[in-house]
Amino acid sequence: MYYRLNGVTQRLTGAPAAACSPQGLRPGVPPVSPPAIFASPTKLASETGSQVEYLGANRVPDLQRLFQRSDGLPVHLKGGVIDKLLYRTTMSLTAGGVLYCLVALYFAAQPGDK
Repeated sequence: MYYRLNGVTQRLTGAPAAACSPQGLRPGVPPVSPPAIFASPTKLASETGSQVEYLGANRVPDLQRLFQRSDGLPVHLKGGVIDKLLYRTTMSLTAGGVLYCLVALYFAAQPGDK
């Protein structure tokens, strides 16, 4: 048996008929398909054939060689100048944030003016 909340008494009441056919659904109405969003037709997977089109060359082997080379650098710095710039910026912002927090804690620990 299904239950629903009575709005007047704020108690649960048995409602088997209401649970089987909710108010928002109308039985027997066929669903209408929405209009097409895109003007161009879409390709099915079976229409593309056996070959797969790539947007560019496969760079995975080159990147594997770059990151697996044993040159003593950590992985996060093997990308070159951009990686060094990002690393140093992140570390300086982190150090600045820690310093700012320590200064704020120092000022918060001082007794207030009377």
